[in-house]
Amino acid sequence: MSKMTGAKFIAKTFKGYGVTHVFYMPVILPRAIMEMEKIGIRCIMAHSEKPAVYMADAYARIRRQTGICMSQSVGAANLAAGLQDPYLACTPIIALTGRMPQIAQSRNAYQEIDHFPLFEAVTKHNRLVNKTEQLPFALRQAFREATTGTPGPVHLDLEHIFGDFIGDEEAGLEVVVEEPFTHIPPFRPEPETGKIRAADTLLREAKRPVIVAGGGVTLSQAGAEVVQLAEKLSAPVATSLNAKGTILDAHPLSIGVCGSYSRACANKVVAEADMVFFIGSHTGNQVTNDWTIPSTGTPIIQIDINPSEIGRSYPAKVAMQGDAKATVTKLLKNIGPQPDRAEWTHRAQELVAQWKADVASEVNSDASPIRPERLCREITEYLPSDAILVSDTGHSGIWTGAMIDLKHPEQTYIRCAGSLGWGLPASFGAKCAAPDRPVVCFTGDGGLWYHLTELETALRYGINTVTVVNNNHSLNQEQELNERVYGGRTPGSDALWIFPETDFAAVARSLGCFGIRVDKPGDIHSALDQAFASGKPAIIDVRTDIEGIAPPPWRPSAME
Repeated sequence: MSKMTGAKFIAKTFKGYGVTHVFYMPVILPRAIMEMEKIGIRCIMAHSEKPAVYMADAYARIRRQTGICMSQSVGAANLAAGLQDPYLACTPIIALTGRMPQIAQSRNAYQEIDHFPLFEAVTKHNRLVNKTEQLPFALRQAFREATTGTPGPVHLDLEHIFGDFIGDEEAGLEVVVEEPFTHIPPFRPEPETGKIRAADTLLREAKRPVIVAGGGVTLSQAGAEVVQLAEKLSAPVATSLNAKGTILDAHPLSIGVCGSYSRACANKVVAEADMVFFIGSHTGNQVTNDWTIPSTGTPIIQIDINPSEIGRSYPAKVAMQGDAKATVTKLLKNIGPQPDRAEWTHRAQELVAQWKADVASEVNSDASPIRPERLCREITEYLPSDAILVSDTGHSGIWTGAMIDLKHPEQTYIRCAGSLGWGLPASFGAKCAAPDRPVVCFTGDGGLWYHLTELETALRYGINTVTVVNNNHSLNQEQELNERVYGGRTPGSDALWIFPETDFAAVARSLGCFGIRVDKPGDIHSALDQAFASGKPAIIDVRTDIEGIAPPPWRPSAME
C-alpha cells in the first residue's frame, strides 16, 4: 500500500478496470482528470450533464464495460435526470458528483440542494464518500454493483463541490482490480438440471412455441445460442428493441421486433403462439404492447439472471434463474427431439411475407418529401457490415426497429430507452468505445434539437460519426394526440407538434462539421458516401414527409 492522492487512485483504478474514456461537465475532480490524461484515459468534456451520461451509456454498451460520467454539485440534478435512460436500459455506469461539505448543508450554500435523493430512483447503489480513505471500498463496490445481476448505474457523491477534498488529499491507498467486474457479465450462473428438464417437457408439448429475446440476450452475448435453440425447436424468434440483431432479419425464423415499436407480423405470431419463451426480457409494456401479447394464460418459460424479474408480468410455468448464454447452452445440451413444427414455421413466414407486402409501397416510394420507410430501406442497403446503428426514441425507435434490417452478424444496434435526444450524444460515446467502426445515428429533428450543441464536442475531440436526420420539421408522432385534445386540427394543436423548417446541414457546416441536405431518395447513398469520407462529424438532413407517421402497433383486438 502506497501513499497517493485520491485523484491518482481514481485514475489508476479506472485504468485497471479498462476505462478508456470518461465523460464529464466541469468542474469535477480536476486533479483526477489530469492524472487520467497522463495515463491515457481520454476525458471528454460535454456541453451539458445529460449528454455526458448518454455518451457514457452508449460507450458502456458497446465496450461491455462500465461507463464513467461526472459533474460538480450544481450539475448533479441534471446528471441524475440523464441516468434515467441507462437505468432503464440496464447499463453499467458509475456517476461521480461533488457536494458541499456536511457543515455547509442546510445553510443555504450557493447552488446547493440535497441532490442525493434524486439518484435513488435511477441507480442500483447510491453512496456518500466523505474521506479519501473510503475510496478503495467505494470504487470496488461501485464496479461490483454496476456489473452484477441486472447491470445498472451507481452513484458516488464526493465531499466538496468539485469532489476535490477526496481528490486532493493523500492517503495510504492500494489499487486492487477485481477482474470479474471489469466486464459484463462478470459471472454466468445457470439453473439446476431439474429446471432444464421441466422446460424440455413443456417445449415438447408445445405446437406453436415462440421465443421472445430481450435485452438480457444482448448483455449476455447469447444471440448465437438463441438462434441455435430456435432452429432446434423450429420456433420463430421475436425480439425487443434492445435485442434487435439477436437473429438476422433474413433468417427464416426471424419475425422482427414485437410489442409497441414493432412489426405487425411479430405481434401476430406471438399472439398465435401456444407457448412463449422469454429469454432475458423484463416483459414490460413495450415488448408486450401493454401486456396484450401474449394473452393472459399462455404458458410461459422465462430465463432471467435476476430472479425478481421472473413472473413479474406473466406467471412462469417454468422459471429459470441464470445467465442467458449459459442457460441456453445448457438447455441445448439437454433437450430431446422436438415434434414437427413445419406448419407453424410456415405460418410465421406467411405473416412476415404479408407484412412486407403491406409496407412495400412506402418502402419503395420515390416520393419527395421522402417517406421514412424508404429512408430506412436506403440505410439497410448502405449500412457497412461492421456498423453500429444508434437510434433515438419515438418514431426513430419505430422506424429503425421495424424498417431497418440488420444483414451482417457484425452489425450492432443500440437504442434509446426513453429520453428523446439521447441518440446524438450516444453515438459519440459509441464511437469512443469502437473508434475503428462506422457509427450511424438515426434521429429526427425533434430529437436533434435537444443536444445539437454536442456537435461541437464531437468536432473538438475528432469523434466522427454520421447522423441521419429524419427531418419532417415536426413531432408528428404526437399529431393525433394533440388533435384529439383540441377536437381536430387547429392552430393551437399545430403549435404543439410542428416546428419551423430548419436547415440542419447548414447548422452543422457553421460549426465546422460536415452537412448535406437530401431531398430525393436516390441521393441518400451518395450523401452517406460523402459524410463518411468527410473526416468530420457529419449531419445528413433528409427532408421527409410530415405525413410519414408509423401505424399503431397491432394487437389481438385488431383481428375482430
